Amino acid sequence: MSVRERFENDLQSVQQELLHLCNKSIDALELAFKAFTEKNIDLALEIIDMDIEINRLEEEINDRVILLIAKQQPVARDLRRLMVMVKASADMERVGDYAVNIAKETIRIGKEPFITPIETLEDMHFRTVSMLRQILEAFVEENTTKAKEIADLDDQVDELYGDTVSNLLRLTSVSTENISQITYLSFIARYIERCADHATNIAEHLFYLVKGEHYELNN
Repeated sequence: MSVRERFENDLQSVQQELLHLCNKSIDALELAFKAFTEKNIDLALEIIDMDIEINRLEEEINDRVILLIAKQQPVARDLRRLMVMVKASADMERVGDYAVNIAKETIRIGKEPFITPIETLEDMHFRTVSMLRQILEAFVEENTTKAKEIADLDDQVDELYGDTVSNLLRLTSVSTENISQITYLSFIARYIERCADHATNIAEHLFYLVKGEHYELNN
């Protein structure tokens, strides 16, 4: 096996590990929201434990990329690919962190009934998970057209987030006894919105990989 072939194999191996990290983080986000909607405290606690594996995967990807750069001294597109994988793994590790945060807010809410309908939060979550799944497909295919669509979806999530926060702010004046839950719900909305932002970040990383230039997709 030539040096180039070995390097290509190593690249593919790191990318597969990145995809594994991404899927673990998205799964954690979906399970965290399921725990929230079902008030499932046991499941919320499992999400917190899952984060250990997600963090380990990110650290392993970083270590492997550093080793490849040191041993192979890649240039141009190969170097961009390695740097993009490091950045994407950091973004997806943050998605895992936000899943943990949602789980913790779920534990704080406990078995209390929701003081307001959560359909908007459900819509935000659905769109955000769709964004994350789509950017994974775009990343594997190196499809910048699909990546650009992610930014358009992010605008929709941002609008839903604004509606959610406005509704919760109105509740603070008429439901002062429920300030704690209002705060927890607003945090959950923010965590979901941030996950959508990280999907957009990965879309921007993909543009950099393919075109060699930095693009801001959400001006």
